Amino acid sequence: MIIQDLSSLQQNDMSFVPFSDGYDNGLADVADFDYYRAELSRLGSLALAELIAQKSYKCLVYTLGLPWVADVAAEQNIPVALLWVQAAVVFDFGKIDEGSNPKILVNTFDELEKEALSSIVGKNLSLIGIGPLVSCNRSLSFDVNDVVLWLNSKKKTTVVYVCFGSIVVLSKAQMEEIGKGLLGFGFPFIWVIREKKVKNDNEIVENDNDEELSCREELEKLGMIVPWCSQIEVLSNESIGCFVTHCGWNSTLEGLVSGVPMVAFPQWVDQTTNAKLIENVWKVGARVKPNEEGIVEGGEIKRCLELVMGLGGKENGVENGEEIRRNSKKWKDLAKEAIMVGGSSHKNLKALISEVSGEVVDNAFSSKV
Repeated sequence: MIIQDLSSLQQNDMSFVPFSDGYDNGLADVADFDYYRAELSRLGSLALAELIAQKSYKCLVYTLGLPWVADVAAEQNIPVALLWVQAAVVFDFGKIDEGSNPKILVNTFDELEKEALSSIVGKNLSLIGIGPLVSCNRSLSFDVNDVVLWLNSKKKTTVVYVCFGSIVVLSKAQMEEIGKGLLGFGFPFIWVIREKKVKNDNEIVENDNDEELSCREELEKLGMIVPWCSQIEVLSNESIGCFVTHCGWNSTLEGLVSGVPMVAFPQWVDQTTNAKLIENVWKVGARVKPNEEGIVEGGEIKRCLELVMGLGGKENGVENGEEIRRNSKKWKDLAKEAIMVGGSSHKNLKALISEVSGEVVDNAFSSKV
């Protein structure tokens, strides 16, 4: 299935080369993840070295998930560039060979994180904004026709989109409070709740809270609960007025690119930093405040939704809501400009390709938002 999907993308001089990690039946067979990582490194290094032997490459780009790529590149004397898939402001790397003037490609753009990108200049490192890297394939969705048709039936900027990514699992208590907040707000919504996954016949290891929601029947009268959808397609629909997000970097960028105001609902790692950027730096949303038990109550969720969407009277956020929407539109436009021909990310990528290839790159390649 994966190979079939990849074959449809092999165009414009881009090709995909799958390799075995030793677990071709899936990660369910993995009993020891340390051993798995070691095998992935060993087999991946062999496959990459074999690929390099077949063709000359000017540069290898890798992520933190595949650190062994840099070792293979060093053995083959090929320049490397690290693709940092989080915000520039949280860039942190325990060990890196500064003597080679390593390139750090960041999924951001100059206008969005100017200070963070420039703060490390002159220290034998280069942070290069080449984003936003957002999927432009809007066909990979679950029941896309049903979702889009439903969205198209709603008024402009009246639908709340709620999604917490593919990793976060919320507690039953938190799920109930989200349901209360959505019902209290009273606007239509799309809420992504992942289907439960079963490790064996008896043990549930993924989210099974959807079936336990006490207010599910009432919720489904107001909005849609789906196991997954094409996020960028949903966010791009003009009916969406607010994005309740866990503030993962990809989701944050997709919200910015789509110009949708956000309710920041961070859970862990870099998400709290991203939430601060959303509320205090870019000013495109509001951040929820949990209670003493760490639960964000329904009333707090309702407050943030009203604030972001500018409802409930002047003292209840109309002015802030208008500012948030203006800023959301501003960042959407700046993101689009960054990846267009002549934009900052377009120029940065051209300069990198010219440097590693030794050739002048024209404007033949471009991106889309």
